[in-house]
Amino acid sequence: MKKNQLLFVCVLFSVFARAQKTGNDVTAPLHAMKVDYPVPYQPMAKDEIKKVLDKVFNYLDAVTPAQMINKKTNEIVTDVTKIDSNTTLQKADFRLTSYEWGVTYSAMLWAGEITGDKKYTNYVKDRFNFLSTWIPAVKKLKIAGGYSNNNYPLKQPIEPHALDDAGAVCAAMIKATTAGVNNNLRSQIDHLIDWVANKEFRFKDGTLARNRPQKSTLWLDDLYMGVPSLAQMGKLTGDKKYFDDAVNQIKLFSQRMFIKEKGVYMHGWVESMETHPEFKWARANGWAIMAMCELLDVLPENHEGRAYVLQQLKAHAKGLASYQSGSGFWHQLLDREDSYLETSATAIYAYCIAHACNNGWLNPVTYAPMASLAWNAVTTKINDMGQVEGTCVGTGMAFDPAFYYHRPVNVFAAHGYGPVILAGAEMYKMAEKNKFKMNDSSVQYYE
Repeated sequence: MKKNQLLFVCVLFSVFARAQKTGNDVTAPLHAMKVDYPVPYQPMAKDEIKKVLDKVFNYLDAVTPAQMINKKTNEIVTDVTKIDSNTTLQKADFRLTSYEWGVTYSAMLWAGEITGDKKYTNYVKDRFNFLSTWIPAVKKLKIAGGYSNNNYPLKQPIEPHALDDAGAVCAAMIKATTAGVNNNLRSQIDHLIDWVANKEFRFKDGTLARNRPQKSTLWLDDLYMGVPSLAQMGKLTGDKKYFDDAVNQIKLFSQRMFIKEKGVYMHGWVESMETHPEFKWARANGWAIMAMCELLDVLPENHEGRAYVLQQLKAHAKGLASYQSGSGFWHQLLDREDSYLETSATAIYAYCIAHACNNGWLNPVTYAPMASLAWNAVTTKINDMGQVEGTCVGTGMAFDPAFYYHRPVNVFAAHGYGPVILAGAEMYKMAEKNKFKMNDSSVQYYE
């Protein structure tokens, strides 16, 4: 037998043997073959979602103590009358008053409401009670000269200097107040919303802005740093001016930064620039769509700006859907597939898409499978300790791609935890409806 004929016979034998083992299109339905997906594909059941949430919660509860200590003796200080210049916060893995923790407090409140598990609600209640007790005491001692330098505990909420210092925590405090979880936060709420509404730098048309890294710069992130607190203040007070301001922020940012043909936003916009670098950073796009969700949650149905916000949410969701990867994650730069897959943005999108579906803002038949895949992807990044892996660290604004491509990821990047809890809670709510079904091996949602 010639060499080529022998090779042909060997190939045929190999194919036949493989067909006997796995089946072929005659002996087995190949379209139903088990697929080696990179993340779990089937929709997750409620109890499995809750296990993930509890794992993350247990880690956070253990590593974010709400305690003051004497830094010389390491003794815990519980009596505010005993405060002195040695009184400081007990060290923790995360800051209790950062904007990332404002997101986490909101997430805990939502998880408590959706699952009925009071430990999530009590997490917020205990820490907000701690802040409402110690912020006035620290502030009084600071004014009296008790802290000799400018690095004193709880400085962020006492002396906010940016939207990051005020907006997200303010929004969470209002939510805790309106839900009846805490009743002692109003003075702090008024202090923080005053920064957002009256003291943050704005363009002449009222757009919330910054003077870094360039003069008169818009950061897409600031939609979340400002809009939820304004929206929640509208709900708390009934004053329409807060709703109007929140809607205007969506409009003003979108007019300048939304790239219609792509369906997503650029990260930064500088007033003096003729051409704006269009870096479509994933997490900033997450903050934008989350801001719209937060606004729609409380914006009155008859508000004249509601239709615009809803339409913008739909346009953004459609754009984001086109960039989801085959593994369920989104890339650090949405339209650059050689940038890494990022966890916090993926969690934000999972939450926002599921939330919009659960509220009837988006068609769940179209979008719920996208949210399910995103959530399943996120769960692969929760390690045995309950830490969230693959989250980009805090990120400023740049005008070159290398900056975004090479931002580090870290389990102590606080930006991942609130979004993961929000996503889990919203997927838990979606799973309760029991409308996911597998059809011809694909995830389908049935009305």
